[in-house]
Amino acid sequence: MLQAFREWRERRRVERMGYTRQEWEAAIGHWPVAARYQGAERQALFEMTRRFLVRKSVAPAEGATLTDAMCLTIATMACVPILHLGLDWYDGWYTVIVYDDAFVPNRAYMDEAGVVHERGPALLGEAWHQGPVILSWQAVRSAGGASNVVIHEMAHKLDMRHQGANGAPPLHAGMSAARWHDTFSRCWEALQEDYRHHRHMPVDAYALTGPGEFFAVCSEAFFEAPAALYRDWPDLYRLLAQFYRQGEQP
Repeated sequence: MLQAFREWRERRRVERMGYTRQEWEAAIGHWPVAARYQGAERQALFEMTRRFLVRKSVAPAEGATLTDAMCLTIATMACVPILHLGLDWYDGWYTVIVYDDAFVPNRAYMDEAGVVHERGPALLGEAWHQGPVILSWQAVRSAGGASNVVIHEMAHKLDMRHQGANGAPPLHAGMSAARWHDTFSRCWEALQEDYRHHRHMPVDAYALTGPGEFFAVCSEAFFEAPAALYRDWPDLYRLLAQFYRQGEQP
C-alpha cells in the first residue's frame, strides 16, 4: 500500500512539473548517444528523466545559469546508464550542483609529491559518497568521443553502492566477481603498458588514477564510443554490457 502511494505521488509530481516530450527532444537532440534509444526504450528514457528530476534537485552553483533544457540534458545523461537497472540505483543522494565551468573544491589537497595545498586543482565533475554530484556545464556540453562527465560521475555513484568507489560495483546475480576483477585488472595493466610505451590507449589515461576512475572512464567509453571499446577490450565490454544490461555487441 505504501509503495503504491509513493508511486502515485511521484506520478502526480511528474505531471505537475510539466516537461513535455517536445521540450525533452529539443534538449537532447544534440547528443548522439540519445539517438540509439528508439521506440519503447526512448519512451522509457523520457519517463525516467522526468522521474529523476522529481527525485533529485538540480541546482546552480553561486553565479551559475541553469535552464530547463540544461536540467533535461543532465538528467537524461544520468538516466542512460540505469535505464535497465532502475532509478532506485541512485537512492541515497539528492542533489546535482551545476557550475558554469570548472570549479575548485574548497578543501586541502595533497599532490603526488606529498605537498599539501590549501585548495585542490580545478575539476570538471565530482561525486561525493552519500552527497551531491557536482558538474561543470561546459564539460557536460562537450560530451562526445569517449568522454561524458555526467556518465563518469554517475558511474562513481553506482560504484559507491558497494564498499566505496573502488571499481567493483554491486554485481547482478550470475555475474562473477572473480571474472570482473581479473578482466578489469588485465585491462588496467595493459593500459599502464600502453601509457608507458606511448602506444594507442583504448581509454583516457585518467583511468590510471585508480580502480574507481578506471571503471568510470570505461563506463564513459561504453556509452559514448562502444564500437571502439569493443574492438580494443571485448571481454571488458561484455562485462559492462552485463552490468548495465544494455549494449550488445556493437
